[in-house]
Amino acid sequence: MESPYPQQKSAIITGAGSPRGIGRDLAERLAAKGWSLGLIDRDDELMSQLVADLVERYGVKAIAKKTDISSEEDVAKASALFETELPPVVAVVNIAGISDPTPFTQTSLERWERVLKINATGTFLVTKQFLPGMIERGVGRIVSLSSTAAQSGGGTFSAAAYAASKAAIEGMTRGLGLEVAKTGVTVNAIAPAIIDTDIMGGTLTEERKAEMVEGLLVDRVGRTEDIAATIEFLLSEDAGFITAAVYNVNGGLVVN
Repeated sequence: MESPYPQQKSAIITGAGSPRGIGRDLAERLAAKGWSLGLIDRDDELMSQLVADLVERYGVKAIAKKTDISSEEDVAKASALFETELPPVVAVVNIAGISDPTPFTQTSLERWERVLKINATGTFLVTKQFLPGMIERGVGRIVSLSSTAAQSGGGTFSAAAYAASKAAIEGMTRGLGLEVAKTGVTVNAIAPAIIDTDIMGGTLTEERKAEMVEGLLVDRVGRTEDIAATIEFLLSEDAGFITAAVYNVNGGLVVN
């Protein structure tokens, strides 16, 4: 059976810039498999370094665009660049987001809207921008980053606003998965728990790690590669039977 995947294909990754982030780990994994990459972040310097590194090490085509994912205009400009300069976009990975530990009673409307706009609306805007091309070509993979906070209501560095934004991502994932089920496009989300990235308020000390492990079945905190490896699989041709699903990759913090 002929593969629906084009020989030359691209993945769009938001939040790819952080040296300790899931997006950077994923970019390296996909580059090693020959994917072309459209990378989105707000830090030009970090993105330039990453692109140069990926091109040198893997010989792939990679382009970065500084983008505010909560801005429809910014997202449209990034899309125009990527779809002009890169091979067909087969995958979109929504990783960019912010955390917020502010208690609900101390959360201003401005803060609430900022968290929802970046996490939920940003995921919506990026997905909506690239989805039509995927549907037209009859193949696509959309993976978005949720959080166990969407199920538990909060966590070690998050509270109600963050939980609400991630719950919105899970609802969109299921709803969109239903809508595009017959088009060849799959839509999934991953709900991590404690991952050692800067979104946890900076590098985790060994003392903080020990405290956090107490709530996990697995005797360690998560690593970026734990999440990136799961995303890599969900982007593959082998994952074509999986859609409208939320994967708990959380060391057993939430047991289904």
